[in-house]
Amino acid sequence: MSGQSMPEILNSRDSILQVFDDFRDELDAHNDRRERLIKSSRDVTNLSKKVIFLLHRTMTEENFESNDHVLAVRAAGRAKEKLREIQNMFAAIREEVAGDRFWRYQKNVSPGLQEYIEALSFAHFLEHGTLISYDEVQQSLCDNNGIRYFPLPLEDYLLGLSDLTGELMRYAISAISRRGGRSKASEVCTFVRGCRANFEGLVPYYRELRKKQAVTSQSLEKIEDVAYAIAVRSSEYDLPPEILDDIVARTVSSAAYSGSQGDRRRKGGRGSRGHDDELDDGLDED
Repeated sequence: MSGQSMPEILNSRDSILQVFDDFRDELDAHNDRRERLIKSSRDVTNLSKKVIFLLHRTMTEENFESNDHVLAVRAAGRAKEKLREIQNMFAAIREEVAGDRFWRYQKNVSPGLQEYIEALSFAHFLEHGTLISYDEVQQSLCDNNGIRYFPLPLEDYLLGLSDLTGELMRYAISAISRRGGRSKASEVCTFVRGCRANFEGLVPYYRELRKKQAVTSQSLEKIEDVAYAIAVRSSEYDLPPEILDDIVARTVSSAAYSGSQGDRRRKGGRGSRGHDDELDDGLDED
């Protein structure tokens, strides 16, 4: 140190300070980028939930449409516009996650990406009756030239599809009140059962998938319970399928209305009856 001149010492000090200034700028840029991606993922999540609500609402409110497939295609068509909005939001973060940076920020992007896959796969199922493929999801995250915004992690794809089973459970139960809904609920039940079986072999490779599988099993059990209860009660009466459909529709509607009185029932309110009693009343009327 004693052999160095004062200019050399000052230059050495300035060089060290410059290195730390560079570190500071890099950390600031990292934190700012991370916050922007978290906000973007949150916005994607919120809009994806709105897409799911739109699909459910279209499938349950338009009771004047007797053709279930026509209604499903209409619901999917309405969802596509909002899905394009989400895809534009992913396109907007393209530069933020360019190259290897995507894997650094994957955990910040994953929540919104999984919710988007859930909404996209639900719309796809309603329109086509099948599970959307990995390539189709990745294609939806590409520009007009086929260049992807970022790579689609297989884990996010699987977890998003696993969340789909919960929406299918709600769809199946609400579909029972429509004409031919018992058959639709049975189809959805078989589909969800297949999803659970197929995903089971991947559980050892993806830790989060184990939790999702438990929720899928619960959703499947709910569909089976409702379908089984209605099938058993309906088999007790020798009535044409059309009449049974009307009775089931009234029963489900009545149950939904009674469900709004949940606070009174939870407090032990008198006069509440079970689901079987409501079905008995409906059948006795005919």
